[in-house]
Amino acid sequence: MKYSLAGFTNSISGIWTFLEIREGDFISFLYGAKAYNLYAVERKEAIKNAQNLPPWTPITFRISRRTYYFPFRLTLTPIRELVEPLVRPEFAYVAENLLLRGGYRKTHFQADQTTLQNVSQMGNLWHEQVERLKVQEYETFIPKFVRNRKLASPPEIFPLQEIILQALVRQFLTENRNLNGLLKLVEIENLDVEKLEVLGEKALPEGHIDILVKEAIPIGFSRKIILEVKMGKALDRDMEQLERYVNELGTECIAS
Repeated sequence: MKYSLAGFTNSISGIWTFLEIREGDFISFLYGAKAYNLYAVERKEAIKNAQNLPPWTPITFRISRRTYYFPFRLTLTPIRELVEPLVRPEFAYVAENLLLRGGYRKTHFQADQTTLQNVSQMGNLWHEQVERLKVQEYETFIPKFVRNRKLASPPEIFPLQEIILQALVRQFLTENRNLNGLLKLVEIENLDVEKLEVLGEKALPEGHIDILVKEAIPIGFSRKIILEVKMGKALDRDMEQLERYVNELGTECIAS
């Protein structure tokens, strides 16, 4: 908060979070069942030898003896100052995901457009001057992913996992041209891609939908498309799971 920075560890969760967030996105932080502040992502960087750079020092766990540091970083622009409990009805989408996931077991999740609009009216505009962290010269890198785990060398090269593939597919579909191609593939012609949002990992009692495409501002009826992403061939149990998701969403689910 002091420097308006966010850092993610040299782990698969860290790179997943870093990959999911884009420059220009809005983020808030959850802690102790409260939402803290609203920021815009100004810049994202993957930094070499970040264990030697402030503001975070490496953390070593005694049991696993693994050391974590923070090579994946976001420079943030504060937009609104707020501290709001998640019990507010405006956070229903957030609270439902946390409840069904069993708490903060994952590093992050994506809220919907309605939640962002609500948060944009909470608290007060940020007026304080941000203190920027001054660091020595450093090098950056572009993270890569490989199918062969033996070639992995975190934090610069990670093994390709399903959550990474999900993030890449979701970002691919945020481009209107690509999303329109998906609609044609599933033979849906009455949806305007400009009015849709593509969300990652929506929690349901039956499990977690990998990607949820839905109307950003539904009026009376919220049409949804659900996608499951698999690294290999889909099995019978995968199809059965998908069918349970469709049944739970009901008639508002128009494709899967």
